[in-house]
Parts: sequence; structure tokens; C-alpha cells
Amino acid sequence: TNIILTELTVNEIYAIGAPIVLAMIFIEILISNWQNKKYYKREDTLCTIGLVSGNIMMAFAIKGMVLAFHFYLYQFRVFDLVESMPLWVTWVMTFIMIDFVYYWYHRCSHRIRFLWAVHMNHHSSEEMNFTVSLRQAWFGPISKVPFFIALPLIGFDPIITAVAGVASTLWGVFGHTQWINRLGYLEYVFITPSSHRVHHGSNECYIDKNYGNLLIIWDRMFGTFAEEKEQVIYGIRDNVKTYNPLKITFMFWQVMWNDFKSSKNYKDKFLSFFGTPEWKSRV
Repeated sequence: TNIILTELTVNEIYAIGAPIVLAMIFIEILISNWQNKKYYKREDTLCTIGLVSGNIMMAFAIKGMVLAFHFYLYQFRVFDLVESMPLWVTWVMTFIMIDFVYYWYHRCSHRIRFLWAVHMNHHSSEEMNFTVSLRQAWFGPISKVPFFIALPLIGFDPIITAVAGVASTLWGVFGHTQWINRLGYLEYVFITPSSHRVHHGSNECYIDKNYGNLLIIWDRMFGTFAEEKEQVIYGIRDNVKTYNPLKITFMFWQVMWNDFKSSKNYKDKFLSFFGTPEWKSRV
């Protein structure tokens, strides 16, 4: 029953959020055309549709199992947070902890090869607009599971976590735009379009910076913050040069497999999948 109620609540939030996101995209397209900024390219947008479609199908396929797993783990929680604090504090703490876990998941996704193979899809666009926020990896819903199972074990209610997680995801859409400038004091606390543009930059000074989704405080605390100063060059170091979502999804997996086959020792075979994205086997 809890799982069904949670899914219904999550679907209601998406039903509210989807028209808002579509309106944001429509307004951005109008501004782009009016100012002749060329924020959108047809091929890039079609590629995004292909990537997000795979992500949605995967999420739909496993969300019931993931929720059930979280409810199962919640039985063994260390703390009973819902009973020990006011409900509004529980909600605030849930948003904060989701973002904290997401920060480390996101950071690992940039520094561990097999996670980068999943996450690279999101950075494969050389554009920056609201639709890029929808460019989500097909296997993203699976790769997040080992990180977020910590929350029910600590004592965060799976229903509140699921709802707050969807709301946090919708906030992430806001950061993917070029037409909103810096937002004053908000820059010190929240992920804004300015700070997230940095994250999508392939400039050397912007590589692996600003990992948060809702809050920028983790980046400031753990030394991964960078301020937007020079013009952002969007994409990755070696851009994919394709709009085929199937190729983008599996191209780095092929790189890892080739490195694994060519590795001469067990250490290099291990690092083929668990090393850093820029790791190269010794020949």
C-alpha cells in the first residue's frame, strides 16, 4: 500500500512539474529566437529525446523494486527520525540529505570509469538549454541505487524521500540555461544557472566542479566549487560528435571493454572499469 501511495504522489508531482518544464523550454526557445542566440539545435534536441526516453523506461521498470527495497531497509533503520523531530524538520533534513548523497554520487560519477560511462550521456551535448537537463542516462536509475540506500537505513522515510527526490530533480532543470545571469546572494547557497553552467564546461578550470543539485554548499565545503568567470565551452574533453543516443549510451562502455582486453595485468584490467575516466592502460 505504501509503495502504491508513494508512486501516486510522485506521479502527481511529475504531472504538476511537466507543464512547468515545458513552459520554461517554450519561453527559452522564444528568447533564443528573439535574441538570435541559437541555444537550440534540432539534432541535439532529438538526441535528448532519445536519451530521456530510455531513462524513463528504465526508471519505470525498476522504480517499484527500488521503492520496495527502500521500505524493506527502512525496517532496520538506526534512528526513527519521523518520531524524533517535527514533520517540517524531517522534510528539510530529507532535502538536505538527498542533496548530500547526490553530491557524492555525482562526484563519483565523474571520477570512476564505469559510473562515468553512465553519466557521460548527460554531458554529451555541446549546447546548454533546459532540454539538456532531460538528457539523462539510460542506466542512471540503476547506478544511483547503491548510494541512496543509505537514507532508509539512517531513518529517512521512503515516502518523504521519494517525493522530495522528485522535487529536487525538478529544481535541477532550472540550472540548465544560458539566459539567466548570476542571482546575487543565492549563489552562496543554491545551485544556480551560473554555477551549473560551470559544471557543464569543458574549460580546464571548470572540469569536475559544482556537483550539487540543489545546494552549492557541499562544493564549497569539499573543495569542488568554481565560480563562473570565463566563457563556458560546453561538452566534454573529447566530444562525442554524434547525435545517435544509442552510440552515446554505449560508446564509453566500448572504450572500457577495449582497455580491459588490451590490459596486460590484473591491476590494469581492474582499472579499466574502476580507474578514473582519463586512465590509460600501460602498454
